[in-house]
Amino acid sequence: MRLVLGVDVGGTASRALVTTTDGTRVGYGRAGAGNPVAVPPEVARANVSGAIAAALSNVDRDRIEAAVVGAAGAAGSDIFEKLLPTLGLDCPLRVVGDVVVAFAAGTTARRGTVLIAGTGAAAAEVDGFTQVRVADGLGWLLGDLGSGFWLGRQAASLTARALSLGTKGMLIERVANAVGETDPDGFVVAVHARPPRELGGLAPLVTEAALAGDELALSIVDEAARHLVATTGQVRAPGDAAPIVLAGSVLAHSEPIRSHVGKRLAELWPEAAVTLAASGEIGAARLARRGWF
Repeated sequence: MRLVLGVDVGGTASRALVTTTDGTRVGYGRAGAGNPVAVPPEVARANVSGAIAAALSNVDRDRIEAAVVGAAGAAGSDIFEKLLPTLGLDCPLRVVGDVVVAFAAGTTARRGTVLIAGTGAAAAEVDGFTQVRVADGLGWLLGDLGSGFWLGRQAASLTARALSLGTKGMLIERVANAVGETDPDGFVVAVHARPPRELGGLAPLVTEAALAGDELALSIVDEAARHLVATTGQVRAPGDAAPIVLAGSVLAHSEPIRSHVGKRLAELWPEAAVTLAASGEIGAARLARRGWF
């Protein structure tokens, strides 16, 4: 039985998956952050090693014939290349960007577009194992329009204005309670006292209020969708029929935003299949199977 290994290396978790060449799962492991940009190299190495070792615990390692590791910007490829032999693996390894893995986690096509909205936001054109073009992904200070951070910042900004005007509403009340201040001046001071990235924690409140029909939340959802679709249009030609993959925590867990985005994408690219990405390790294993078999 021929096997492949797919590894998704993230800033919060590392996941490894072993499958047969027809995609049947035979091993899985999970550990802490493995991105050497986010944690020290020795920590990254230990966590990725732990995830892979767990996935291989009941597997004949000699049957692993190919491996793909997905990491942000394909960071730390030398670390992963040196790691496999220490785990008893002697197979071809390819390290690719997490954007490529996200695309492969949503489609078997070789070419298309991936739209990612999580803590940050970006769209990319992918062809084979390569990210061809990318739009946004500029970080919370310069971009990431439609991201979790952007949603939280919009919610806080509009709540601050509403409190100063005495406007009421579900989202306003929930955001004020989450910040711990209903006084207009106190709210502003409290928000500025927090690290900016913590604003992303307010994003789920936008989804909850939108599902309940709150008009302010719905307006934020609509604006987020417009931003995300506009970002997609920066890397995708009109009339392109290649698939579009949606990825990231916002698109995965916020039904209102995913629905708005999906509707707008269908209007602009009616012949394109729009799918939601599975976990990154599934995409990595799919790339391993596609690249060598």
